Amino acid sequence: MQVAALRFELHIPESRSLKAKRSVVRPIVEGLRRKLSVSVSEVDHHDTWQRAAIGVAVVAPDAGHLEQLLQAIHDYVDRHEPEVVVLEVSVAYLEEPG
Repeated sequence: MQVAALRFELHIPESRSLKAKRSVVRPIVEGLRRKLSVSVSEVDHHDTWQRAAIGVAVVAPDAGHLEQLLQAIHDYVDRHEPEVVVLEVSVAYLEEPG
């Protein structure tokens, strides 16, 4: 079993309100859940109009599948440019003991 967590730091340049921000972020979050069957949530910058952070948890049977999923997640988020600008992506891997 392979497990990873991604964090996307996003800039939403055209957002002028929290409602406008949600209208951009919500389709990304829901699309990742629906299309890639991953756990995803907005995890930071809740009260900031033009910033968002999205956390994604991924579980796969092996390293090859995990890397394919990670790439698919990156590609899905990248397809939302220029509406959303990806400022930073971090990945943490869970190491199995022993």
